[in-house]
Parts: sequence; structure tokens; C-alpha cells
Amino acid sequence: MSVYLDYNASGLVRPEVQEIMAKALADNGNPSAVHAAGRRARARVETARAQVADLIGADPTAIIFSSGGTESNAQAIHSALTAGCKRLIVGATEHPCVAEAAAVSGVPVEVLPVDANGVVDLNWLAEALARPGRAVVAIHHANNESGVIQPIAEAAKLVHAAGGWLHVDAIQSAGKVPVTMKSLDADSLTLSAHKLGGPQGVGALVLKDGVSAVRILHGAGQERGLRAGTENVPGIAGFGLAADCAARDLDVAMAHFGWRDAAETKVKAAGATIIGGAVERLPNTLFMAVEGWDSPQQLITLDLVGVMVSAGSACSSGKVKPSKAISAMGLHHLATGGVRVSGGWGTTEADWSRFAEAWVAAWDKHKARLQERVKEVA
Repeated sequence: MSVYLDYNASGLVRPEVQEIMAKALADNGNPSAVHAAGRRARARVETARAQVADLIGADPTAIIFSSGGTESNAQAIHSALTAGCKRLIVGATEHPCVAEAAAVSGVPVEVLPVDANGVVDLNWLAEALARPGRAVVAIHHANNESGVIQPIAEAAKLVHAAGGWLHVDAIQSAGKVPVTMKSLDADSLTLSAHKLGGPQGVGALVLKDGVSAVRILHGAGQERGLRAGTENVPGIAGFGLAADCAARDLDVAMAHFGWRDAAETKVKAAGATIIGGAVERLPNTLFMAVEGWDSPQQLITLDLVGVMVSAGSACSSGKVKPSKAISAMGLHHLATGGVRVSGGWGTTEADWSRFAEAWVAAWDKHKARLQERVKEVA
């Protein structure tokens, strides 16, 4: 039986979410219609809005549903620039959808460096904010590769003291650790359903009280005129229930700490380097790397024995792309050998153990093959 340990890429959809989505699909009224089916659809959307808001301690009116985190991150950045920000400061390990949205924004972009553990440099940030021009600062709450958690509250104080806008991508952290708008003090925050056990293709932008957004999709007046297009009612209903389940199961999610740490101990003893292991990380995430064994080879080897994980790098046209997070930490010699293991609502302690055992066995075989090649050359 296969083991799925790639929840940071996309979580398995919870059974109860599948059920509520099927009901919404069977009763597919347009939520802008005034007839009975339309009113039922509208009720599903607004129920989900309240559920998502509850997950992060926000007012339901602060939630703008979207097609996913990529769209919502783009809308947040565009909104900040429209509100008067003249430049962007983006964390060095941000998700590509944030980094690319910044790159095409038309304003100057500065990269906020991280230390050897992947934590943003707050002293550098303070100095950068002191320079002329109101800034929008984009820092994700937790890195999608390493799970390293950033000091968002401390960054918020610096950003707001300088009159800036703080945008936080909380897509990886929400539902895994406590996340609230109040504790982070973000001006805007983004979420994605499929990281919570909900469906793919649904996300949300959340706004701080008093902060306004501008739409990037134009058309009719859905989402209070801030996001045109007929709402994805089944997806939104699934998002809402997934958020509700994630809030309910937050204590259970913390159990991954012990399971992850036990697996980490085994792979570290076998020679793996733990990326970000010295600082606070998401409990469900283990990011590790070895030199001399590229990520795609590791993934294929593990997949053949029924263990599904992902790489800290992407493979494009047969070439290994170095991990952005590992490279930003200065560990360039490990950047093509990263493996990310991430659990979720359906993961068990046995799943973590199976991964560790499978990886150690595979790594031992790989080292043995390398040694044989060295002998042949000699």
C-alpha cells in the first residue's frame, strides 16, 4: 500500500469535503440568482466564508474568494501598489507566485535575505524600510519547502512603523499551526483550500480591517465587486468545511512533531542534512538533502517502493533545478539533492517510519553503488 507524504504540495481531500462538494454539484444554482437554487448556493458561499474567517480569526467580510493562492497573492500585491506603495521587498525564499508577481509589478524589487536557517534578516529589513518610498513587504509565514516559520509579528512592527504594507502568504501554515490575523498583524494574507484537505483551485485573500483591495479580474460584481466571475460554489463549500476541519483538528496536527522528529533522527544518522532544523518549523514538514544523489533519482527510488514525497527542486527538460530555499541559505552544494516530506490529516506515525526506513535503505544502496564505481575507475 502506498504512503502519501506530499501534503505541502497538495493535501488529500477529506471525505467529508468530498461529500459536501458532491451535494453542491448536484444542486448547482448560481449564487447571484434570486430563485431558490440561487439562494441555496449563496448560503453555501456565505457559510464557507464564515468558516474560513473562523480559522484565522477574521471577520467574514474580510474574505475574498479566488481561484487559489496564486491569484490572491497577485491581488494583494496589486492592491498594495494601488494604495500607494512605490517599491517591493520580497523574501528570498518566497513562493514563485509571489516572486514572479513582484518581478512583473513595474516597481523596484528588493530581495530580503535569509540566514543559514532560512529565517529573514530583520536588521536588513529595518535598514531597507528606512530608505525613501513606501514599501509593500511580502514574507510567507512558513516556507513551502523547509517549513521554516518566519518572525511575522516582529516584521509587522518594522513595516508598520515605516508606514508600509505587510503581505503574508499563510498558505502552508494555516491549519498546521495557529494562525490569526491579530497575532500576525498582516495587512493582507492568503490561504488555499487544497493545503487544508479541500479541493484544488480555490483560495482566499484576507484583508485587515480598514485595508482595501482592488480587483484584478474585471466583469460583474461578485465578491463585493472585488473579484469578478461566478463563484466556484462546490469548491468554496469544500474550502469552508476543510477550514472548519483544520481548526477542529489543530491539536491532532501537532502530533506530527514527534513522528517527524523520529524520522528525522533516522535519516540524519544515515547522513542527511536537515534543512532549517535548528529553528522553528511546521510540525508536518521534513526537508532534507544529501550531496551526490539528485532529487529526481531519490523520488523515483522511493516511489518504486510506494512512498510518495517531493523534491526541494523541480525537474525541467531533464535538468535538475536547484532548490530556491537551500540556495538562499547558502547551502549550494546540497541544492540539487533536497527531498521534502510532508504529512497531513490522513498521515499516521507508521507512514513517517516507513519513509525513514525506505530512504535509509535506498541511500545505503546508492552509496554502495558509488563506491563500486570508484573501485572500477581505480
